[in-house]
Parts: sequence; C-alpha cells; structure tokens
Amino acid sequence: MAGHPARTDGRIRPAKLGFLTPREGEALRAPAAVMYPPPAPARRDFVSVTLSPGRSYDGGRGLRHRSCWRKWKQLSRLQRTALLFLLAVLMLFGLLSYVHVADEWTAVDSRSAAAWQMRPANPPALPAPRKAAENPETVVGLSPQKPQRHFRRGPPNLQIRAPDGDAQERRQAHAQRRAEVVGEAGWGAEVRRDGLSWRGAGTKPQQRTEPPGKEAEFPPRPSPKAVRIQASPASQNERQKAVVDAFLHAWAGYRKFAWGHDELKPLTRSFSEWFGLGLTLIDALDTMWILGLKKEFQEARNWVSKRLLFQKDVDVNLFESTIRILGGLLSAFHLSGDILFLKKAEDFGNRLMPAFRTPSKIPYSDVNIGTGVAHPPRWTSDSTVAEVTSIQLEFRELSRLTGDKKFQEAAEEVTRRVHALRGKLDGLVPMFINTNSGSFTHLGMFTLGARADSYYEYLLKQWIQGGKKERQLLEDYLEAVDGIRKHLLARSEPRKLTFVGELNHGRFSAKMDHLVCFLPGTLALGAHHGLPADHMELAQALMDTCYQMYRQMETGLSPEIAHFNLHHTKAVKDVQVKAADRHNLLRPEAVESLFYLHRVTGNRKYQDWGWEILHSFNTYTRVPSGGYSSISNVQDPRHPQPRDKMESFFLGETLKYLYLLFSDDPDLLSLDTYVFNTEAHPLPIWAPSSGGPALE
Repeated sequence: MAGHPARTDGRIRPAKLGFLTPREGEALRAPAAVMYPPPAPARRDFVSVTLSPGRSYDGGRGLRHRSCWRKWKQLSRLQRTALLFLLAVLMLFGLLSYVHVADEWTAVDSRSAAAWQMRPANPPALPAPRKAAENPETVVGLSPQKPQRHFRRGPPNLQIRAPDGDAQERRQAHAQRRAEVVGEAGWGAEVRRDGLSWRGAGTKPQQRTEPPGKEAEFPPRPSPKAVRIQASPASQNERQKAVVDAFLHAWAGYRKFAWGHDELKPLTRSFSEWFGLGLTLIDALDTMWILGLKKEFQEARNWVSKRLLFQKDVDVNLFESTIRILGGLLSAFHLSGDILFLKKAEDFGNRLMPAFRTPSKIPYSDVNIGTGVAHPPRWTSDSTVAEVTSIQLEFRELSRLTGDKKFQEAAEEVTRRVHALRGKLDGLVPMFINTNSGSFTHLGMFTLGARADSYYEYLLKQWIQGGKKERQLLEDYLEAVDGIRKHLLARSEPRKLTFVGELNHGRFSAKMDHLVCFLPGTLALGAHHGLPADHMELAQALMDTCYQMYRQMETGLSPEIAHFNLHHTKAVKDVQVKAADRHNLLRPEAVESLFYLHRVTGNRKYQDWGWEILHSFNTYTRVPSGGYSSISNVQDPRHPQPRDKMESFFLGETLKYLYLLFSDDPDLLSLDTYVFNTEAHPLPIWAPSSGGPALE
C-alpha cells in the first residue's frame, strides 16, 4: 500500500521514498501478486499515505482523537446540547467560586488587620495564662467531650463568619471602646442606634401584678427613671474593669471562631451546636448591656434581627431553651427597650407551647420548634422536676408583656399540680415526674443538686416576682427549707463545714454538687425580702463551704462534685474529690451566691473571694487566642487538662455576677426591682417591693 502514488495539491506525484526507488543498475522488481494484487480494470482506487520526516509514532493519540470526534458526531443533537449546557454550568460555578474565595481571603486579611489593632491597650490586672495553652491547635492534654445529653438534629444554616465591616471604621470604633474600658473617656451624650438608647441611667419596667389587656399590642418603652444600670466605664472600679477585659477576651474568641453558633471550642478554634440558635450570643445580650459594651451589643442585636430564625426542624430542651433563649430575650427587652427582643420572645414562646400538650399537663422535656412535635427523652417518659418547675418566671413575664394568658396558665398549672403531689418529704421533692400520670417517680431520692435544684429557687423567686402575694409559693418554700435542715444538712471534719448532702431511701450521702452553691444566694435573697433571720445564718455558713470547695483545690477552682469527710482524721481535708468529679465547667453558682451575700450584708470579704476565683479562671482556663475553656482536673495546676468548651453561661452568668459582685452600688439591678432567673437574666418584679418583713 505504501507504494501507491501519493495525493498532494490535487496532483498525482511519485512517492519520495528511497526504499521504493530501484538502485542504480537494478530493474524495478514487481511486487508479489499476493500482497499487491492488480487493481480491477473497472475502477481505479488510490490510497494516499503521507509520512513527514522528523515525526515519530504517537502511540495512537491521533487515532484516539479521531475516535473521540467520531463518538461526538455519533451523539444526537439533544445529547450534544445537554453536554454543552452542563459544561457551561460547571464553568460558571467555577468562576463564581473563584470570586467567592478571593473575597474570603480579602475579608480574612482585613479581619486579621483589625484584630491586631483591637488588642487591649493595657494588659489585664490578673496574671497571664499558662504557657501550656499557647498552641491550642496542638494541645496534647485535650480531654474528650462527653456527648450532649439531648438529641439534636444536624446544625441549621447559620451565619458562621463574624460580620464584616470597613477595617478603618472598626479600628476607630475599637480604639474608642478601648479608651472607655480603661477609663480614658466616658459615655458622653446619649447615643441612639436603630431605636436603642444608651444612657447613664438604667430602665425601670412597668409595675403590674396582672397581665395587660390585649388591646395593647406591645407595652410602651420601659422608663429610664428609677433603676440605674451602670453604663459609664469611667465609673467602673479596677475589679469591674478586669471583668470587662475577661468578657471581651471571651467574646473575641466567640466572635472570631463561633459567631452565630451555640458554643465556642476555644482550643480547636471552632464551635459546637446544641440547638443551633446562637445560645452564647443570646445568653450574653444583657451582660453586654450591663457592662456597657454598646458596640458588641449592637452587633449582636443585628444578628438577632437578621439571622435568628425559629422556623427550624430542630429539637430543643424546654427548660434550657426557656431559661437561656426566652429569658435572655425578655431581659434584653427590659434593659434596652428594643421591641425586637419582645417579638422574638413571643415567637419562641409560641413554639414551646406544644410541650405542654400531655395527658397530665406536665410538659415533655423536648419540643421541635419547627414541626411542633414534643416528646420525652428517648430513654424514658419522665421529665425532671427541676426542668418542669423552672420555666415559670419566663412564661409568666411573657404573658404579662403580651397580654396572652396561655403562657402563664400553662406554667402555673404545672406548679399547682406539683404542689398537690404525694411523695414529698417535708417539702423536699423527688427528682423525676412522669408526663403521662403526672406523678413523682424514683421516690425516696432527694437532692438539691442536678434535676431538683432550681425547683426550690423558683418557689421563692415566683413569690418575689408576683409582689409577694402568692402565699402558697412562700409556704412551699419555707417547708422545703425546714426539710433541708432536717434531712440534708451535715458538718464535715476537721473544719466543721456545713454542707448539703443527699438522701437515698433513708441513707445519707455526704455528696454535694457545685450546683448546690446556688442555695446560699437564694437563702440570702429570701432574708432580704423579710424571711426569717436564721435563713441568713444558714446562707453564710453554706457560703463558707462553697468557698472552701474552691480554696482547698490546687488550682483554686471547685470540682463539679465534692464529697465531705465525716471522720475525725487530722491529715485529711474536708473536701474530697473523686477522679470522675474533678472537672470545672466555669459554673456560676458560687459567684452568684457571693453577689447576693455581698449585696445583702455589705461584707467585702465576699468580693475578695470572688476576686480570687476570677484570678483562678484567668490563670487556668483562659485561652490566648480568645475564650475560656472548662478543665478536667482542678487538682493539677501543671496539667489542668482543658476540655475545649466554653459554656454559654460563662458569659451569661459567671462574668455578669462577678461584675455585679464587684459593684458597691446597691441600685445596680436592685434586688427590690429585679429578680434573676436561673440563668441570671434579670426580670422585673411586678409590684414595688418594700423589702420589709413578709411574715407576721
């Protein structure tokens, strides 16, 4: 075939190939008939073969190219159109992704520059954190986290990045705030933003004992005349400034690594979700207002306005979401007067109502705020007593503000039914209640720790909230205090510390949760409102014990659970800790009680104790990149084993109570005007409280 003439330029030319040309003196040999049969006389076929010098065999690539083109030509017009359309879509998405990534890097660069400018002008007055936490991404002693006890679905779509802005504007704004924090500038004139008013005075809510009528769609803006909220950084003392510094450090970590999510994981610089509703942000709203952090408050308010949406297919725990989200929104409304927070609170309250649709009127523990489906925990049909009896302050206040009585009626029906139940022991209640029968379960087990604690707290606080008019609440509370004295009090050795233990079918256990440290503060609050003087004596004794739970630990931080020594042994401390109980979650109960004890007695030792606790938090839990972390071992100052989690209540409760503790102004959220829910969100007392004796 190669010997046939080649076709070029439309003319027939002899092939220029040497091996087909006869050598000199030789005749051209005829090809064999088998390999080169003569062409048929009726037709003349030519095969053109062009071999260019300098080119080698390409391994069949050209053949493959021709094969692909042949396959493309074999496709139908519809198939080719579809493939071309798909290719165009992919190219478009690639272009958009490139633009988005370029914007992201630009934003990151601007945020990094702004963050560098936002460092505090002066270092905190407390010691710097330990070197062990300087590289959070490679922490060796990072303790594994236990799974959350409540089921939740996949995280909803929330804003992950902190809001961007002009770098120069943000640097100027932070420079102004930094000057305010260190006392170089005051608030100046009143500043209004989006309907918010910042003044040197606080707000006094309207005083009512009955919910308003529905003719008023929303209540008027709270009056700023009676109760002062300390909003001037120039008037903050050094200890309060240290709290502000701690808050800004924690908030910087949350804002940078967990913005819009539930909780910060400061060591890995990421976040964790529980409900997917920005728990830390909502929990901290009123703290920012009280600390005078107006820029941070405004930024969080904008997130609530634009990003906090409750139409989500997600299960929330009725108790936790009520005290943190509903309570946080109501408190933010009362302090700021911004109607946005009340509207969000009403929307959320309506979505929680399906939890009360049970045969017994005792609510389920969980409710889906998107579908309205409520259910008990997956492992039982019981709810915990503390959870169903610690939502009343919030639901009652929501009814008062909106004029819709359904919230108050549902919550108070639970209180009435629990009041009438059998199975109590001198006012002490078991830990569980069945949502079908409405009866107590696991009878014979009594504690003031987890699953029962805030039941006793809300008996007193509902009585205060309602203007001291609901006698049944007071009687239940007084009976419970007597039951505590009779069945749960004991003294340790060798320091004779008074503590609250547990009772299990008649057997006493010298075990006391850190959660029980709410009790000294609650007793002091009752004494402030006219309850017997011996309540105050017990409050002071228990406060000493809670302080020793901190002081006797090597880090100066309390364990989650303490066991008290009851035997006469000289070499043994009063507070004993088991290996599984020696973690610290940045809890607020001790500093909460310190606030109440100082507010009622004026004794400065309680401020000093709180200062020591803040010092320990800064030494062993502060993470340099932003945020604070709970730790696993309060007995090892060299290796406290950070757990990589900052609970929302650290900003919502712990730092707020420390700031209030260090204030010497009794009118800063006066105990005669506000009552704090169990998440430290201040709600108004419905009628003026004289603070005088309530008992005849």
